[in-house]
Amino acid sequence: MAHLIQRVTILGTGLIGGSFARALRKYTPDIQISGWDRSAEVILEARKSGAIDEGHFESLEPAIRRADLIYVALPIGNTLDLLPELAQHAPPHALVTDAGSTKQRIWHAASELFVEEVGPIFLAGHPMAGRELSGFANADADLFQHATYALIGNADDTHDPRINAFVKILKRMGARPLWLGAQQHDYAVGLASHLPQLAAIALGSFLYDRLDEKGLPITLAGPGLRDTLRLAGSPYSTWRDIVLTNREVLSAALDLFARRLDDLRERLGSRELEADFDAANELYKLLRTL
Repeated sequence: MAHLIQRVTILGTGLIGGSFARALRKYTPDIQISGWDRSAEVILEARKSGAIDEGHFESLEPAIRRADLIYVALPIGNTLDLLPELAQHAPPHALVTDAGSTKQRIWHAASELFVEEVGPIFLAGHPMAGRELSGFANADADLFQHATYALIGNADDTHDPRINAFVKILKRMGARPLWLGAQQHDYAVGLASHLPQLAAIALGSFLYDRLDEKGLPITLAGPGLRDTLRLAGSPYSTWRDIVLTNREVLSAALDLFARRLDDLRERLGSRELEADFDAANELYKLLRTL
């Protein structure tokens, strides 16, 4: 199946797009890789590293003209803005897929744009892989190893050979494809990914506001706080569109989480906290097996 994808164009060569390029280079070395980014410096860096064969930083149409696979690794807002142009100019045989962290807005928009029976098709996706540091400099060919890769749709209803070829490439990279619905995806990542990010930001900003002239309290912090606040190193530019496009799920999740914190405060003077510790310990054990 993978022979159907010989030319790949990656739109956005930051952490995810750059890692996808490096993974293609490592695990499918015969594929021709092009990159497109609004920054000429980023494209030059990707070219010099050997991650892409050719780069574009101006008009989009020449970059996608001959692509079999168009991989959109841009912020959600930029992806939504480019979808009409992609639907119009992508080659008829191409598969267009994205790596956005929320899926409902993108999936609904693409469903209205990619409607021709003979033409490019769109597959919404989201690799559950990343780091708190962004940019091509942090791209890693093995970023997708053992990572769940969400694909929006029903695997049983997917017979298009272009999608099968793409899934085969993901598996070569070490990713674990998981099919689910757009709403189901956004709910799950809202709780498992976006809520922890906001919790880390809240704790980090809370502590920062309380630093004294000696650096207390964090001068007494151990590695546990650094581990807890790893997500706090992620920039707002990465999370702005994610929060905006999943705010209903996040608002409900924050309400429920705030109630749990209230419950913990009420039980500080009792041994009833043991049940919460036990539940958290079991979840931690489960995460270590994934």
